[in-house]
Amino acid sequence: MTETTRDPEPDRTPSSSGTTTDDPGGLHRTLDWKGAFWIASGVPALVLFSIGTIAATVGAPSPLVWTVSIIFGLLQSFVWAEIAGLFPSKSGGASVYGAMAWVRYAKPVAPLSVWCNWLAWSPVLTIGSGLAAGYVLTALFPAEATINTWSMTLLPLGFIQEDLEVRLNAQFIIAALFLLLVFALQHGGILRAARVQTVIGLAVLVPLLVIGVVPLITGDVVATNFQPFVPLSGAWDVSGWTLFAGGLFLAAWSAYAFETSICYTAEFKNPGRDTVRAILSAGIACLVIYTLVPFAFQGVLGVDRLTQDDIVDGNGVGQAMTVLVGGGPVIANLLIVMLVLALLLTIMTTMAGSSRTLYQGSRDGWLPRFLSRTNRHGAPTSAMWTDLVFNLVLLLLSDIVFVLATSTVCYMIFNFLNLNAGWMHRVDNPDAPRPYRAPTALIAIGTVLAFVNALLLGWGADVFGGGAFVTGLVAAAIIVPVFYYRHKVVDKGVFPPSFSDDLPKESGQGGAVALPRRAGVRPYLVLGGGVVMVIIGQLLAAAGS
Repeated sequence: MTETTRDPEPDRTPSSSGTTTDDPGGLHRTLDWKGAFWIASGVPALVLFSIGTIAATVGAPSPLVWTVSIIFGLLQSFVWAEIAGLFPSKSGGASVYGAMAWVRYAKPVAPLSVWCNWLAWSPVLTIGSGLAAGYVLTALFPAEATINTWSMTLLPLGFIQEDLEVRLNAQFIIAALFLLLVFALQHGGILRAARVQTVIGLAVLVPLLVIGVVPLITGDVVATNFQPFVPLSGAWDVSGWTLFAGGLFLAAWSAYAFETSICYTAEFKNPGRDTVRAILSAGIACLVIYTLVPFAFQGVLGVDRLTQDDIVDGNGVGQAMTVLVGGGPVIANLLIVMLVLALLLTIMTTMAGSSRTLYQGSRDGWLPRFLSRTNRHGAPTSAMWTDLVFNLVLLLLSDIVFVLATSTVCYMIFNFLNLNAGWMHRVDNPDAPRPYRAPTALIAIGTVLAFVNALLLGWGADVFGGGAFVTGLVAAAIIVPVFYYRHKVVDKGVFPPSFSDDLPKESGQGGAVALPRRAGVRPYLVLGGGVVMVIIGQLLAAAGS
């Protein structure tokens, strides 16, 4: 069965050539795979965001959680690399490429993929800037200083999650300044951002590598810090496996995130070559850091230290790192500076990637039209402003772990949909040019991992509170009316011209776009299977609680 769509008249959105009629310029092809690698080099530092939270959730096996999660992410990356190569004119990452598989079978599912990807990725701006602000405040002022303790409650949200509130404090103000700084750097376009991040990336990745390696060389890793190798529940029973699933659920938000390196396909000089090199190099870097750093932290510090409040909330990570490498106040201050740079790097990575997801979602007709505007440097400024305002609101929330868990709910939905998009593109577009073709076995493994992620969504989310799971589902569902308004009211039921970038045209159909549907009922069975896996996960979570 084949569905066709006809390109409408131009709607003043950027074309695949990188030009536009309503702003000075579209995205520019100025980037190579090395630039994309350095833009994604903020991802390894994400391990520091939740290293304490996962240790406090799982216990001694937490380094294993990180290792398993990054292996999952690396296996999945081969699917992302293949489907990205199918759409060299599109930006925005794996969710955009996966949406082109789902639109043939269920139109609302396609924007759901894009929206969930953005909802998952954008809050890095909130978490990263908040932690950076916390490091600055603790480094400059005593813990009991008024600037650290002052807080004004604006709105209690205890009905969603216990102790959750909207509040204003000094950390919010400093974090907002960090976001504005990153916005200014990103405003100059992707090439300038990549150059800045190359310098910062070296200043961050090298110390992270040192932190992971030095304790192994000095012999400071203590075997007893991994014993007994059981979850905090005390045994590998249903409760223990539920905690482990909760760890895998939360770690996925960080460990899978190097897929952001393929958000820039429309800005690559050579998309066919640069796409696969960018994602695999970023994945290998993350594999090294995500394996070594949690192992070193626990091997030197022990579970008891990792589960203390200052490590869990992130503010004590700098002092902990000083212990790992040895050193006094000078080393501690240098590590604080490095941590702030690391967080700024992750913020830059996120604003670059998540804004392009909004940008391409707008160009393809999934999201509001205003998000597709760019400036003369090729930066998607409307999408960047949206990112900025959204995260300034999130910064007002008092519970960062709640924000993280809620965004991970959305991230797992995106992962499930897009991993299945790999085989769907194979079935529906078997003859489409593929600059990189993943081994079929890895496409199959990616499909299996899609259902594993669905299971972890149902099983692990409630470990961090039922409010996060429900809030994540509600946030994901918001896109359905937004999409229908854009598609039915604004676009009159016809997708914009950029939707058909890289899609084959049917001969003799007056330029109609071919959307073959050869997978039959299998996509619908997949959706049903995903729901079943989430339900099974919920039942396992209930049994293990």
